[in-house]
Amino acid sequence: MRVDIFDFHLPESNIASEPARPREAAKLLCADAEKIADKTIADLPSLLQPNDILVFNNTRVIPARLYGKRGEVKVEILLHKELPDRRWKSFARPAKRLRIGDEIIFADDFSAIVEEKLESGEVVVSFAPYNHLSSPPCAGISGNTHRSIVLPKIPAQGGDDNRGFLEKLTKYGQMPLPPYIPRAQGNRAEDAQDYQTCYAEYDGSVAAPTAGLHFTPNLLKKLQQKGINFAYVTLHVGGGTFLPVKVEDTSEHLMHHEWAELTEENLQLIKQAKSKGGKVIAVGTTSLRVLESASASGELQTFMGETNIFITPGYKFKTVEKLLTNFHLPKSTLFMLVCAFSGIDKMKNIYNHAIENNYRFYSYGDACLLDLNR
Repeated sequence: MRVDIFDFHLPESNIASEPARPREAAKLLCADAEKIADKTIADLPSLLQPNDILVFNNTRVIPARLYGKRGEVKVEILLHKELPDRRWKSFARPAKRLRIGDEIIFADDFSAIVEEKLESGEVVVSFAPYNHLSSPPCAGISGNTHRSIVLPKIPAQGGDDNRGFLEKLTKYGQMPLPPYIPRAQGNRAEDAQDYQTCYAEYDGSVAAPTAGLHFTPNLLKKLQQKGINFAYVTLHVGGGTFLPVKVEDTSEHLMHHEWAELTEENLQLIKQAKSKGGKVIAVGTTSLRVLESASASGELQTFMGETNIFITPGYKFKTVEKLLTNFHLPKSTLFMLVCAFSGIDKMKNIYNHAIENNYRFYSYGDACLLDLNR
């Protein structure tokens, strides 16, 4: 399928640079089989039914953007995939001026060595002696105590070194806001909280699961009072989410791999809700991708490992019945996914309505609630 089918014109004025305040004041475009309605996120409890189940992605964004120097040259590093032996695959600017063996100094007590330069343009950097994020329970990025998950296929190393790396990253790193949110070097203080869901639990993402940014503890409480159920999956959003689709046909696009998990406990919560007639509502495309990856056999099962599921029109959805999601970039894999979910023509109508009615797009933008096009 040609990629240009998924193109549309988006005025720059529709791109959000900061979230709605409060979060649930964001607009919510509701699109069922018959009509489009303009609501707000605060209306969500009245739009869902008792026994429905919302499935959230509980990943936590790490402060993965680092600014340092190689000699007198300023260098920006975006960590996006942890590798064995204290190494990270990263995007770098200016990558062409880096050489293998170069030391990038972020602070007097924090630096990295360039170990590899990849054909993709990425670099591999080592943070020895600081190991991985897979640490014992420790103070989280926001200052709250939380659990840290062992990242995929990487054995836990010494707890002190792990804790040391996370502490240095927390001290010197920046939240990895996407390039369409303009910021000078050094995020605003609010971004550390704005770019994190209120239920984030497991370290590992370099981009937020943005549909979840609309939720507050107060809204979650109101949903529970309505009889709406909650379940959680984990998908660590990778650096590939920033990469444009450069091919002309979707069949030629190589989808990036991301680590995901659906536990037995949460599987049973979803099955119980379905047995009572509730609908499965994915909060964001990342939650949807986990659920559909876990349904590859035709039946929803537990899942743990990497997924590179690429959903385009023609895909047969097996588990998800509704999708709450933000508004996505033209020709992106995420816009392709929502077109597969609700239909290409319908999604273009929805996006035209959103643009004409000043909905705000992308990570800090507004949202839409979509029905599966059966």
